[in-house]
Amino acid sequence: MHQMTLAEIARGLADKKFSSEELTKVLLARITQLDPQLNSFISLTEELALEQAKAADARRANGESGALLGAPIAHKDLFCTQGIRTSCGSKMLDNFKAPYDATVVAKLAAAGAVTLGKTNMDEFAMGSANESSWYGAVKNPWNLEHVPGGSSGGSAAAVAARLLPAATATDTGGSIRQPAAFTNLTGLKPTYGRVSRWGMIAYASSLDQGGPLARTAEDCAILLQGMAGFDQNDSTSIDEPVPDYSASLGDSLQGLRIGVPKEYFSAGLDPRIAELIQNSIKELQKLGAVIKEISLPNMQHAIPAYYVIAPAEASSNLSRFDGVRFGHRCENPENLIDLYKRSRGEGFGPEVQRRIMVGAYALSAGYYDAYYLKAQKIRRLVKNDFMAAFNEVDIILGPTTPNPAWKLGAKNSDPVAAYLEDVYTITANLAGLPGLSMPAGFVDGLPVGVQLLAPYFQEGRLLNVAHQYQLHTDWHTRTPQGF
Repeated sequence: MHQMTLAEIARGLADKKFSSEELTKVLLARITQLDPQLNSFISLTEELALEQAKAADARRANGESGALLGAPIAHKDLFCTQGIRTSCGSKMLDNFKAPYDATVVAKLAAAGAVTLGKTNMDEFAMGSANESSWYGAVKNPWNLEHVPGGSSGGSAAAVAARLLPAATATDTGGSIRQPAAFTNLTGLKPTYGRVSRWGMIAYASSLDQGGPLARTAEDCAILLQGMAGFDQNDSTSIDEPVPDYSASLGDSLQGLRIGVPKEYFSAGLDPRIAELIQNSIKELQKLGAVIKEISLPNMQHAIPAYYVIAPAEASSNLSRFDGVRFGHRCENPENLIDLYKRSRGEGFGPEVQRRIMVGAYALSAGYYDAYYLKAQKIRRLVKNDFMAAFNEVDIILGPTTPNPAWKLGAKNSDPVAAYLEDVYTITANLAGLPGLSMPAGFVDGLPVGVQLLAPYFQEGRLLNVAHQYQLHTDWHTRTPQGF
């Protein structure tokens, strides 16, 4: 049962081959048995899962149907879940139980999804390796000595290891797509505003976006259908109709114009990954796609711009965690200043502290114009590059990451080296565009992803291309040994 995709589970439940309760019990037992190797879960919600599974079975018995009704999933541990710990992978929120459900959690629960637990993540979603979590690093099921990518590495590792069929995740600079590439999954970052951020603990508010992580594009379409939609509680949510993402999966790719930016194939890209990307291009050409070289001239400025904007927003968002209103509180403070200093110093890990300091510096008097304002101007140039490119092509294709997953601890002493691994993903966040990563092969036994980018609200196009590609390749069907 654990090998089934979300789509197969939906068909099995509809055909009464098994019940949601039976499936939930199998997966909970599997998580208990195998997750100690991976550390992909922070909290397991066994009672809630069985309660939701029984309710889903009852709804089906009463004639209800739905692709997510009775389907087991997990939530990244920054989506607030009522009465359940929502830690953001941080000591700061280790004892926080949310008093309400995030919109994404509520929507999926209403659709009948079964929540198995909350997955591990980089602390406050800051990281590219899932090593900054206060609960310990997550391991990549393809090689337990390597990272699964971050910050949604817990969701990615759990789905890749077949502990569950799909999970929610978030993407601020590539945190859905990069873990998807590192663990042989399909991951989709929707258009900014497509999925509500209400109840999603913020890292960088203008960049964060929730999305699905699953094994196939078909499964991502199912999960996104349950997540997407306008939310009046979120001022950045877009009031745009949600299409049927599964309906367009079978569309032909004949005549589809795919742009390949020349800047993607620079000296920083592992040549073995470059070869796999070229193989993917050839496969799509066989399906009728037309390939065109394009240019994104301001891509080289994206990383410095991102690492000014994101920490600036983080320093503002995380100011609320002070030991008074929210979060960890130090023992026996001498005075208010001591309370603030020690509570934040003890509650936040090194990577979070680093980004708060960078952000506070960029926003400080005398430096705002030189750093933050200039970064926002670069952001606009990046967006303009994409708008010009999409006048010529329908989607943009390239590598998701410049290298395969690195060994645990390999980049801990050099944060900038880890930041550079986001070179292909962060531009979509700066511009607010939808992006998808899908499996494209292996290098030294480690998965590699190919990234697709599309114009605003064209998630259906991305899912269609990925689905057609997956009908003609089998990379996404490979399972890590031992799982």
